[in-house]
Amino acid sequence: MSDKANAVPWQRIWGEIFNQVGARHPAINREHRYVDALAMELVREPERFQVIVANNLYGDILSDLGAGLVGGLGVAASANLHPGRAGLFEPVHGSAPPLAGKNVANPMATALTGALMLEALGYPEAAKRLERAVSTVVAEGPTTPDIGGRSTTTEVGRAIAEAIQC
Repeated sequence: MSDKANAVPWQRIWGEIFNQVGARHPAINREHRYVDALAMELVREPERFQVIVANNLYGDILSDLGAGLVGGLGVAASANLHPGRAGLFEPVHGSAPPLAGKNVANPMATALTGALMLEALGYPEAAKRLERAVSTVVAEGPTTPDIGGRSTTTEVGRAIAEAIQC
């Protein structure tokens, strides 16, 4: 769980709630990091973290940092989950309004977000097929300029759709 309660005292409530909820789930290893320290740790050892609980502001900043660590906003999927309630699934980059209509956005993050949603909805095999399709396209192309390619959104999206069929 991440906050900045050492500088913003009202954020201590996040830690209190995190501890209360966490106490009901003793099998889950819980840790606390101030957001600035967590950002540094994510750069040094990102594989160490599976789930990060944060408010929207810090979560947005940390998810962009994480996207940079894995290749950029065009390949970073995102899910905002609440057990027992509907989730919100979107690429880390959001809707990317500056790219609308230009056919230059990388559709991989959207496809991978779809895989997260399929997994959450109870379709793990479909999620794996979609993830494998994206992996195939990353390895074999085509790719968009943000990750070193020259292809359009349409071309990459078509390639992902074709790779799912294989």
